[in-house]
Order: sequence, then C-alpha cells, then structure tokens
Amino acid sequence: MNFDLPPDITDLLTRIDTFIDAEIAPLQAQDDNERFFDHRREWARTDFENGGLPRPEWEALMAEAVARADKAGLYRFSLPAEFGGQDGGNLAMAVAREHMAAKGLGLFNDLQSEHSIVGNFPVIVMLRDFGTDTQKETFIKGALNGDIRMAFGLTEPDHGSDATHMETRAKRETRDGKQGWRIDGEKMLATGMHTATHCVTFARTSGEDGDAQGITAFLVPTDTTGMKIEEYLWTFNMPTDHPRVSFNDVWVPDDLMFGPEGGGLALAQSFVHENRIRQAASSLGAAVYCIEESVRYARARKPFGTELAANQAIQFPLVELASQAEMLRLLIRKTAWEMDRMPHPEVAKHLSDKVSMCNYQANRLCCDAADRAMQIHGGVGYSRHKPFEHIYRHHRRYRITEGSEEIQMRKVGAYLFGYLGPRRGKIPLPTPRSIDPSVRDAK
Repeated sequence: MNFDLPPDITDLLTRIDTFIDAEIAPLQAQDDNERFFDHRREWARTDFENGGLPRPEWEALMAEAVARADKAGLYRFSLPAEFGGQDGGNLAMAVAREHMAAKGLGLFNDLQSEHSIVGNFPVIVMLRDFGTDTQKETFIKGALNGDIRMAFGLTEPDHGSDATHMETRAKRETRDGKQGWRIDGEKMLATGMHTATHCVTFARTSGEDGDAQGITAFLVPTDTTGMKIEEYLWTFNMPTDHPRVSFNDVWVPDDLMFGPEGGGLALAQSFVHENRIRQAASSLGAAVYCIEESVRYARARKPFGTELAANQAIQFPLVELASQAEMLRLLIRKTAWEMDRMPHPEVAKHLSDKVSMCNYQANRLCCDAADRAMQIHGGVGYSRHKPFEHIYRHHRRYRITEGSEEIQMRKVGAYLFGYLGPRRGKIPLPTPRSIDPSVRDAK
C-alpha cells in the first residue's frame, strides 16, 4: 500500500497556496476587508436591521474571490470537463478542503458561507443526471455564470430529517390551457433564498405518508405568486440565510418538474455522499487548526515560569484529539479514494455507511477541538479575538444540518447489522445447535 498523495493532488495544493498568496491574501488585506475575519466578523457580515441577512459588501467580496479563482482555473476544479471543470475527484477535493480549512479563517475558504476558491457544485451534478435537455441548457449555464442561483426546499417545520412524511403537496392542475402543478405547503431552512432565483422544491404527488416513492421535485422560480419568505431564523452563528418559506396556491408548468415524477427522494440523495465526504474533510481541517494553535500557545505560554505544555492536563486532551484526527484523516481519504473507483450509483450501495462515519465523527471532532482550544487559551480563547468560538458555533451546525449525527449513526447501524448494504442477508445468525449445551438444557 502506498499512502503518498499522487502528484496531481500535491500540485493542486501548490496551486492553491500560490493563488492565495498572489490574489486572495492581498484582497483580504485591502480596504479593511479584515473586518470580515477578525473580532468584528459577526457584525461586519450581518445586516442586523435587515432580518440578520448577510451584508451585501460581504457577499460582494466573496463573489470577487470566486471570480478570481475561476479565472485562475481553480473554482471549477471538481466539475466535469464538459462544464469547464477538471474532473476533480473526491480524494482530491477531500485533501484540498482539509488543507484550506487547516489554515484557519480566511477569504480563501469561508465554511460558514459554503464559500471556497475550490467550489462545490452538487446542484449542477443533479441537473446533469436528472434534468431534461432544456433544463440542462438553461440551468447549468445559468448557474455557472451566476444568472441562476438555487435554494433547496426539502426540510419542513414539523418533520425535520423525515422527508417521507412531508406535508407539502403538489397536484396536477391546468391553467390557461397549460398543464402543470399546484403546490401548497411550507419549507424550513431553505438556505440562500435571499438571493435565489429558483427553489428546488420537494412535494408529495402520490402515495401515502411515510412512502419513499411519490415525492417529486420542482424548479420553482422564487418570484412565483404565492411563494413567500415568512421569516429568517436567527442562528447560533450569524448572519443567517435560512428562512421558513410558505407555498400557497403556487403553480408551475410541467416543464419545471425536476427528475422523474415520484422519484424526488432519489434525486435529493444523489449528491449526499460527495457533499458529506467533502464537508467531513473541512471539519477535519478546522479541527487540526484548533489543535495546532493550541499546541503553539501551550508551548509559548509560561504561567508560574513553566510552559503550559508541560502539564499532562494540557497534553493528554490534545493527544486524544490529535490521535482522532490522524485516524479520521485515513478513513476520509480511503473512503474518498474508494468513491472515485466506482460509478456514482454504487457509492450509495457500498460506501454510504463509511461516508456517514466520516461525516458525523469529523463534525464532533471539530466541535471538541474548538472547545478544547478555547479552554487552553483561557480568557482570550473565549473572546472573539480568537477564531475558536466562530469555528465552534459554525461547525456545531453540521451535527444537525448535514444529516443529523443520529441519522448518520442510524445509517451506519443499518449497514453494520445487515439491514442495508453489502452485508444484507449475509450475517450468519446463531442456531440452537451453536448455543452452549449447558445453557440450552437449562432453558
């Protein structure tokens, strides 16, 4: 076994570092843009008088960074070549995301905003795999040039992670001689609606509550009559772009149905694995940043004339975290490598549990590492002059929103016990003959 990273990935990391030094670091230092990253970051980013939304200046700065990254050939790295990308695989993306997150806060990779100079494009891959020819032509091109921006309306207020009991309904209805669908219901946490041109909206079109089949996706324009943002939820880490959205007598034509009728949940799951492995790598990188900053501080800080690092009460918690990070890195990279070696549909059959392991463990590790970093840094660690509170508040979200850790553990359990996955029907169960005779006779 050779665990060395292949040259194309090490070259990618060099390109990233060179680009950050040449383009992004100067942009971040320009015109007091540091306010978005230092102790003023939450206030600088948040328009508290406008529902807690991101300030336009903050979003404009990220857009400028993306434009420069796209010009440099980095932003679309993970996209298929047909869309101007470089067919970047899951291993390369995982390594790159960890590498950038381990640098700490910066304009090159702001995890709170899902912003990065090496972009992630789950909706574009969904459009490629499930969209009609017309939808591909319109929406993929529009998404890549910025004319189209999509939010994702799956979660509902009363059902959370259980999409099979969603109450949003879509019924066939003809208006002005054109066939289409009437949608009624409500969605929660439809991230990005303040700038979205469309919302990928999931609604039950047939079947019974609890059925996996019978849910359909629609590409609903956000200016459609009857679609309303009711409120933005102020969150642990501000700014917010997570609204509750209502749909009352919303009508869309047939040509905006996205994917097969009744097969919407399969569409929703189509990008989960790529998204989760990359997000796990980001959480790992942020955890590594917290660990390394704590090590440096503990060596430099000398209370009572002795390095803080000399105390086992300081060493041992960081040893535990560093050990977990090392083991998790190997699992993430192995899983990403395996994902790259099989067709997309096979990943869900064979590796879904491994992806879930990586994701929920990485998100926990990041929160634990940020918490420990705050403790080791003491009062200054608790302040906003250090980034640990920001990292903790942001990554605490991922223990819920990227598929809650309970949902992830349930997936792992289903594979482990053979209810799903490669072990299904293959676990040999004990028979009466295999039980100790003395125990059997006693019964």
